[in-house]
Order: sequence, then structure tokens, then C-alpha cells
Amino acid sequence: MIGAAMTGRGGTGRAGQRVTASRRNMALLVQLRWIAVVGQILTIAVARQGLGIDLPLANLMTVPLLLALVNVASLGVMRTRKSFTNWELFAVVLLDVTALAWQLYHSGGARNPFAFLFLLQIVIGAILLDPRWSWMIAVAAGLFMLVLTWWYQPLLLPPDAMDKAVPLYLAGSLLCFFLMAILLMFFVVRLDRNRRESDAALAALRQQAAEEDHIVRMGLLASGAAHELGTPLSSLSVIVGDWVRMPEIANNPDLAEDVQVVRSELQRCKAIVSGILMSAGEIRGEKPSVTTLSGFLDQIVGEWRLRMAGDLRFENLFGEDMTIVSDPALKQVIGNVIDNAVEVSPRQVRMAASRIGEALVLDVRDYGPGFTPDMLQNFGRPYASTKGRAGGGLGLFLVVNVMRKLGGRVDVANPLDGGASVRLTIPLASLAYETGGGVA
Repeated sequence: MIGAAMTGRGGTGRAGQRVTASRRNMALLVQLRWIAVVGQILTIAVARQGLGIDLPLANLMTVPLLLALVNVASLGVMRTRKSFTNWELFAVVLLDVTALAWQLYHSGGARNPFAFLFLLQIVIGAILLDPRWSWMIAVAAGLFMLVLTWWYQPLLLPPDAMDKAVPLYLAGSLLCFFLMAILLMFFVVRLDRNRRESDAALAALRQQAAEEDHIVRMGLLASGAAHELGTPLSSLSVIVGDWVRMPEIANNPDLAEDVQVVRSELQRCKAIVSGILMSAGEIRGEKPSVTTLSGFLDQIVGEWRLRMAGDLRFENLFGEDMTIVSDPALKQVIGNVIDNAVEVSPRQVRMAASRIGEALVLDVRDYGPGFTPDMLQNFGRPYASTKGRAGGGLGLFLVVNVMRKLGGRVDVANPLDGGASVRLTIPLASLAYETGGGVA
């Protein structure tokens, strides 16, 4: 129930599926490295074939091949990793700086106009890394630039190009400027998108934390109230039991019937209190019962058909039945959804069960006024309700959060022909029963 929802089975909710900013930054570095690989190959081809410059191909082509292999390895690691440390990002940026230094050493050193690409690496490090790591990137780039000013292998220009050395340098500087401008725009725009996605994810996590704080407080109130109600309900049960045996009541059919109704309602209240206390520690309680999925759903539908004056139509399209553990929290979730539907559509409510992939999908449909636009936007938030009473909306709030703990989700909509529909998508793994001797 309420408190139990806080100790779910570790289902993968939205927070668990979010990709961290460090992983997105690593993906961005991989993309920039692919651009560098293509750019280096094209530059080498143009310099050798177009300008006739004699380049040490073996030394220069080693770097793009190495960077391509690093990218392939990085993509493989990213399939299994959702985050990367600052040290790992630093190592990747330092590798790019070292690769650039190697290329410049074999192609004119600091006299190569593309030496200014070190500034791009410094900017990348300053944006992606913590200050101490970004300073280390800046120092490394500065040291490489200092070394390349004095130690390098000069470019061997063809004799007819010697008088064009200055124009070639200016053309290379201009090309380097535009290349840096394009890469910086690409990098900054993508990084800003990553930041906005991270801010949105952080806002969602804060909202989830606030909602779960509500659940904790309501769980404490519910469990405290259950403890307090236990004693008076037991006393009332004893008193009513004595009344049943009194001749004055036993010989009066009307009174006897009323007392039986009171006794039945007391038993129901005691069962509710016991359920709260049982679920306060674990979502399935201390003694979960094994049943079938069809039996579990038929039990819920049967109980609600006895409670409501209208018609609850149920269609089971799940297919082959399966053994599950009867879940009190899930039963309460489904009951909350049906209760809300019955309240706005007392004459008829429809529920359908189906299987989509490895999930149980429950669709509950009513024929009431439907959800307002504000309710659709704020569905599942505490106290968001169209009923206009204090405390309204807590039932659906609990539905959303318990489903999140089970690894499922809730979707709401207003069908075109009127009314409202609520869809519960529940992973079957969260309900499965292991035949080897325990709850899944």
C-alpha cells in the first residue's frame, strides 16, 4: 500500500533510464573525433595531391587510424556504461591533444596554421571538465605548442611553391579559422542541448523526490492510523459479537440483519487496517499468496461488481495464463483507478486486460466528463483533481508512484467518443513467481 510503495522491487523507473550528462558529453567527443578523422585525411590528401607537398604518410596516417579505433572502442564501452568520470573524459581529451601534437610535429610544428586547433581543445576541456582537469589540458596544450615552436619536422614544399609560402600559410590560417568556428558552434550548440536535457532530468528527479516525500509522510500517517484504529475496531467487533447472541436482537429479524451488516463492515475495516500494516514494510506483505493472473484480475473485478450499482464490464485478452504473486499494492492501484471511474461514471465502467510484449496492460474506461486539459498535464501530481475537494487527487498520485516503483507507467487520455481512459502498463517480471521456491 502507501508505505509499501517506497520499498518496491527496484523496477527501472524513469530516473534509472536517464542517460547522464557525462555519457552525452562522451558521445559528443566521439562525434568530434570522427570529424577530426575525416578532416585529417582530406587535409593530407589535398596537401599531397593538390599542392604537391611531400608528407610522411606513414607517420601522419597513423593518427586518424588510431582515432578511428579509439572511437570504435568508445562506442562499445558506451553500450554498457551510463556515465563516465572526469578522469575518463580528461584522458579522452588529452588523447586528442596528443594526437594533434603528433600530426603537427610531422608537418611543420608551430608554423603549421592548424596549430591553432590547440585552442579548440582547450575550450573543450574548459567546458567539459572540472577546473583542475581543464587546467591540465591547457597546460598540456601550451607545453606542446612550446615544444613544437623549436622541435619539428619542416614541410618540404616543391620548388615552384617556395615563393607562395606566405599565401599558403594565410590560406591555411583562414581555413583553420572557419574550421574552428564551425566546430565551436557545433560543440557549443550540442553542449547547450545536453545542459538543457540535464536540467530537465534534474527537475524531473526533484519532482519525483518531492512526490516520494509525500508518499513517505502519507505512509507514516496511514500506518500510525492503522495502529490506533486496531484496538477500537477489535473492541467493537467483540461488542457486536455479543449483540448477535442477545435474545432481544436474535429474535428481531430487522435488528439481527442490521447487526450482521455492522459486523460485516467491521470485518472489512479490520481487513483494510491489517492490509495497511502488512504492506507497511514490503510491497507484497509478509505472506504473499500465489495465484494466476486471471484469478487475480477476476477477484478484483468480482469485488467491485458487488460494490457498485452499475455494470463493470471486463474483457480478458491477455492470452495464456501465468502464475503470479498476488500483490496488495497493485490491487489497491487498480482499485483506485476503478473507484475514480465509478465515481464519474456509476452506470458503466469497462476494463480490458491484454499483453504487449513482456507487460500486462490494463485499460480502464469510463463514460464521464473526461479529464480537463490541466488534469491531463498535471496527472499524477498530488492534489491535482477535478473533484474540487480537499485532498483530491491523492488516489491517482499514489497510482503513478506505485506504478513507478513496479517499473511500469500510467497513461491517460480522453477518447474521441467521450469519457476518459487510464492505461496501466505493468512489467510481468514484477509479478512473476519463481517455481524454484520464492517470489520473483
